[in-house]
Amino acid sequence: MLVTLLRTILIYLVVVLGLRMMGKRQLGELQPSELVVTILVSDIATLPIEDTGLSLLSGAIPILTLVCFEVLFSYLSLKSQTLRRCISGTPRILIRDGVIDQREMRTLRYSVDDLMELLRSCDIFDLQDVAYAIVETNGKLNVCPKADCQPLTFKQLQQQKTPQDKELFPVLVISDGHLMAKGISFCGVTPQWVEQQAAQQGFCVKDVFLMTCTAKKEIYLVPKAKEKGAKP
Repeated sequence: MLVTLLRTILIYLVVVLGLRMMGKRQLGELQPSELVVTILVSDIATLPIEDTGLSLLSGAIPILTLVCFEVLFSYLSLKSQTLRRCISGTPRILIRDGVIDQREMRTLRYSVDDLMELLRSCDIFDLQDVAYAIVETNGKLNVCPKADCQPLTFKQLQQQKTPQDKELFPVLVISDGHLMAKGISFCGVTPQWVEQQAAQQGFCVKDVFLMTCTAKKEIYLVPKAKEKGAKP
């Protein structure tokens, strides 16, 4: 009994260490690859606990190998937009200006009941009140209500604006030095226009960490931070 207790504690510590290495995501925020690793780790962890004939290393080594593999993939996905898209996918717009994109619904295998349930969880009961509904890469549905259905904010009161004057939400046009074709098309601009806007602020595209743009062509730019030891 004492041996089983000690083995359980040691495996528990190994699993906690592995999950700490993977980062601080909640279960509902896990990407597909992270969810797979979490499931495999939970299965492997039970083997040396249930079978005392197995060594602890037979459980610890596969767990740490999976975690290291996931950390490596996460690092590579930060450097490669293509790899990130293959592993995690891309956000999908299900509703645009109150109109459902039925093709995306079929692609994601969403039924009407699924969509309505998710909208109700966001306190939306009428499709016509939705400006945009976007399915994120972790499967969560984020909803942006139309301007006249949004609550009045203190900022709008200060500026003497009504909700109808509120601009559409910003979308990514540059991400980590790469042009985002979908975001550029969404804003109704061209890649050349985006490059010009970045140049006006003294940056080329590869030096931009993040740049967003609204439908009214209002931009927000964050340059890449210089690495330690890099020349100015």
